[in-house]
Amino acid sequence: MLKPNMHYAELKDSYLFYNIAQKTKKYLEEHPNTHLYRMGIGDVSLPLCDAVIKGLHRAADDQARAESFNGYMPECGAPFLREAVREHYKDYGVELETDEVFISSGASDELGDILDLFDCSNRSLIIEPAYPAYVDANMMGGRDIVHLPSSRENGFLPLPDEKTQAELIYICSPNNPTGAVFSREQLKKWVDFANKNGSVILFDAAYEAFIEDAELPHSIFEIEGARTCAIEICSLSKTAGFTGTRLGYTVIPKALERNGMNLNSMWVRNRTTKTNGVSYIIQRAACEVFTPEGQQQIHENIAVYKQNARTLMKALDELGIWYTGGKNAPYIWLECPNGMGSWEFFDLLLNEAQIVGTPGEGFGKCGEGYFRFSTFGSSEDTKTAAERLIALLK
Repeated sequence: MLKPNMHYAELKDSYLFYNIAQKTKKYLEEHPNTHLYRMGIGDVSLPLCDAVIKGLHRAADDQARAESFNGYMPECGAPFLREAVREHYKDYGVELETDEVFISSGASDELGDILDLFDCSNRSLIIEPAYPAYVDANMMGGRDIVHLPSSRENGFLPLPDEKTQAELIYICSPNNPTGAVFSREQLKKWVDFANKNGSVILFDAAYEAFIEDAELPHSIFEIEGARTCAIEICSLSKTAGFTGTRLGYTVIPKALERNGMNLNSMWVRNRTTKTNGVSYIIQRAACEVFTPEGQQQIHENIAVYKQNARTLMKALDELGIWYTGGKNAPYIWLECPNGMGSWEFFDLLLNEAQIVGTPGEGFGKCGEGYFRFSTFGSSEDTKTAAERLIALLK
């Protein structure tokens, strides 16, 4: 008799964002024609920039002519896009080889697929609060999870100690959900720990484009020693509005080896076995993101989201509510007022102010009592939501 993967039975019954969707659906059924101010799920609201749209059209036209038509693309990514990403890393003082860059259909896909490189006996350390997919992907694979709690006391940026025991280490910086960003000194401690213990860091850099403080690192490969212990996974979803277009990239240094196995070579074999690559049209459009014109345009969009963050932070300052994030990240992580629980605060905002956020409890136990706002909504909605927040809580 066929035996399914029984680890799926260990997953929570429902996903965080599914619960939010069900609650908002019920509210709208009971209050039809009500406008909700959605600052929960981190989806972008601005369209793709002009340079990308023009690139999409040109690439689509290429597919209409025999001399420029493209069928299957290289599984690890088109050379022109891999090279564009490599050049982009030079902005951060990071020198890569082109074949250390792998093009993917997005960071979420890659964060799950990358686990193919590691035996299921490896333990995965996950800093909480955490993006729920980290936990679920490891549970599906039957891996033991080491939960490392963080808190307001350490700025939601915990550091390793001698008690920490794990082969895989998840680090997201800027962090989802807290918006906290590791400094160079803090990341160096994690890199040193990983090299000393033979661990591998899975570094989620999906929000690096939101960093504005010059002293903060955009890439883990800015840290000495990272090439022998880290894999970096990036995305154009929030950087350039590719949530519906889907493209990301992963960096695996050739120097990264464990037990005589080269992880870069292993990933080449994995991709050439399990994928047929990302479409030519999407890769051509993504290439425009890394042009001077594209960089200017995507940062104009990012500036809108960062203004949304300032609008919300000003409201929280006026209310005297503690928070982190916002400045170098598209998320604001706040302490629920008056000792309220996360879902209790969610219900209050939905029912009394028509604001939809994300309860911190959904990101792990130590997220209870906290709440996440996304800054990806429209400027008008964000301004109105801030006003409603003040009116409700002041």
